[in-house]
Amino acid sequence: MSTAARHEGVRWRAPGRVNLIGDHTDYNEGFAMPLAIDRTCAATARTLDEPVLLLRSVRPEAQARVALADLSPGHPDGWAGYIGGVVWALLRRGIELPGLAIEIDSDVPMGAGLASSAALTCSVASAINDLLGLGLSRRDRLEVAVSAGSDFAGTRDGGTGQLAALYGSAGNVLFCDLRDLDVTPVPFDFKAARLTLLAIGTGISHPHADAEYGARRAGCEQAARSLGVPTLRDLTDLNAALARLQAGPLRGYVRLVVTEIRRVLEAAQLLRGGAIDLIGPLMNASHDSLRDDYLVSTPELDLAVETLRAMGALGARMTGGGFGGTVIALLDSGLTDKAFGAVRLIFAVRGYPPPRAFTVHPSRGAYRA
Repeated sequence: MSTAARHEGVRWRAPGRVNLIGDHTDYNEGFAMPLAIDRTCAATARTLDEPVLLLRSVRPEAQARVALADLSPGHPDGWAGYIGGVVWALLRRGIELPGLAIEIDSDVPMGAGLASSAALTCSVASAINDLLGLGLSRRDRLEVAVSAGSDFAGTRDGGTGQLAALYGSAGNVLFCDLRDLDVTPVPFDFKAARLTLLAIGTGISHPHADAEYGARRAGCEQAARSLGVPTLRDLTDLNAALARLQAGPLRGYVRLVVTEIRRVLEAAQLLRGGAIDLIGPLMNASHDSLRDDYLVSTPELDLAVETLRAMGALGARMTGGGFGGTVIALLDSGLTDKAFGAVRLIFAVRGYPPPRAFTVHPSRGAYRA
């Protein structure tokens, strides 16, 4: 049979994200505050005569082909696995699908903690939904995208990337309740305060990040069982909880999750009151706890954060969970170039890879392009 495309196709874009506050709270059913960024993954979907997936990536350049009947968790793997996972998740919902040709083009940096895989799955789910007129709601597409990552590709992420990719709102951060997946936009007009949200990619990616992430998630689940609560979100007395745990990494995990949830709640209150300039100390405390309690930082992340703070940033922290990747800083707009120049210089002195910088603008969620 011919695999020629039978439809001119539809194209959807979905953004990456940064977490302003709230890392590793999502899989503990806590609260997080991500925002969609103005870097997107575009997915163009067309129907085929043959029941196969023909996949093409523009950046990085790659191709893959797999029969719909051969889709199974882990096959295909890599970038193609996220797309295959979306189709697999749709098939599991009882939806009959034709063969599909899907082309991907993304400027969301991979391995930088900016939820590039969530942008990929959400753009693909949205494009297929539109192409075939499936009538899936945003909540349906959220569930499909999360399943594609967690159940098919094996990422076991907590959902903030997918929430930002689908529910992102221009000019707003998202106050997310990860227990019931409720999302509330919160104004984040830092330009009016003459501030900039600067992101700096360290170029570092931990070779065992997935395993380390899984170990911390398992540790949180173990701590919750030991403390007799459904999740660490349900803890109300941190000191009492810490006293019941033996010395070791679980105490740090509990401390990070409980205090990070508190920081999200406090940041939301400050932003709703227009006090953007007061969230800096919360960003700083978040990074410090991720570094000291959760043990997910790297020398490159810490150096970037320390340098940005020394250059006058109101707050600076890693984003996306750590193990390398990206830091963000809230700082006076007039300091942006000098601050990045200082990071670039100290990285060169230490022999680290050259960092990359871009400003972050809270952007809309998935849309037809």
